[in-house]
Amino acid sequence: MGMIFFCSPIVSVFTDVLGCRLTAVGGAAVGLVGLLASSFVTSLGPMYFTYGIVFACGCSFAYQPSLVILGHYFKKRLGLVNGIVTAGSSIFTITLPFLLSGLLEKVGLQNTMRVLCILMFVLMLAGFTYKPLLPVKSANTRTGSRCPPMSQIFNINIWKSLGYRIWAFGIPAALYGYFVPYVHLMKHVEERFGTDANKEVLLMCIGITSGVGRLIFGRVADYVNGVNKVYLQVASFLVIGLMSMMIPLCNIFGGLIAVCLLMGLFDGCFICIMAPIAFELVGANDVSQAIGFLLGLMSVPMTVGPPIAGFLRDRLGSYDVAFYLAGIPPIVGGAVLCLIPWVEARRKRREKEEALNREQNVTQKMIEHDKAQGEAQFKTGESVL
Repeated sequence: MGMIFFCSPIVSVFTDVLGCRLTAVGGAAVGLVGLLASSFVTSLGPMYFTYGIVFACGCSFAYQPSLVILGHYFKKRLGLVNGIVTAGSSIFTITLPFLLSGLLEKVGLQNTMRVLCILMFVLMLAGFTYKPLLPVKSANTRTGSRCPPMSQIFNINIWKSLGYRIWAFGIPAALYGYFVPYVHLMKHVEERFGTDANKEVLLMCIGITSGVGRLIFGRVADYVNGVNKVYLQVASFLVIGLMSMMIPLCNIFGGLIAVCLLMGLFDGCFICIMAPIAFELVGANDVSQAIGFLLGLMSVPMTVGPPIAGFLRDRLGSYDVAFYLAGIPPIVGGAVLCLIPWVEARRKRREKEEALNREQNVTQKMIEHDKAQGEAQFKTGESVL
């Protein structure tokens, strides 16, 4: 997962240069090769490369264009569309574990990976349907070179927005504790309630309510104006942080189910409105690299947070402190995101004032020009009329 997000800045450059279709189809093809190669590997070392790097990089190249292409087709209902598209992953989160368990028992790991290659092939076919509607950024035609300009490879326009900079660093700060429950919850349940506890139900609850949350909050985001959509992410981080702190306090299994239901609901909220917020902050032309660099920055806390929680468990003998600490970064990160609407409102007010001043200056210059022209005509004895 960390590799998928780590590659996202590179994927965004390919998306800008080659377009969504070629990037997605090529990524799915690389992922297919990596997954097929993993099915022939018999030791763990080579699988770190074939599955952890090649397959993950292919998935990264196939994933991000699916978010960018939506902005080419939808504007008014972009939040709802993102909710529907991202809800697909929740459906597979619910159904795939049962399919994979049956395949692993009947045909083994290698053949299971070969069956999953069918899904990657379908992903290639789906990539061919990406037909960009926005104008393609022109390459360096002045020099006749086919190499794209540096401004297209690394888009600095997105970093000129203070709102985007706050968003791009606030979300990774919140994610240091975000994935701790998803990684360590099953082991915590075994220690607290025994190995016979039906812990798979918890993942199913998170998957179901996450899908529902993406549909609900995706629709809600369409009714929230501009960058005020950020407040939905603030609410999701606040709830997820509090629910992480609640996990050690649940001494009955039903309470843990309630916590997972709420956590999944607001997890769906956080995921489905990432692309709409990016479109609001930087615009449709720059959204590819805006999403790419955000996902790239997210890869660090995604990779670091869960091992730190595991280290605390080994030292302290329980997950309680790890879950308490995991709830702090989402709350702090959500508080930082509250600055974005204020910053964007101030920027728009300043731009409006500058535009008004420019208009007044132009009007004043026109008046002075007409006055000077009238005086010149009067001096030469010509009629003003």
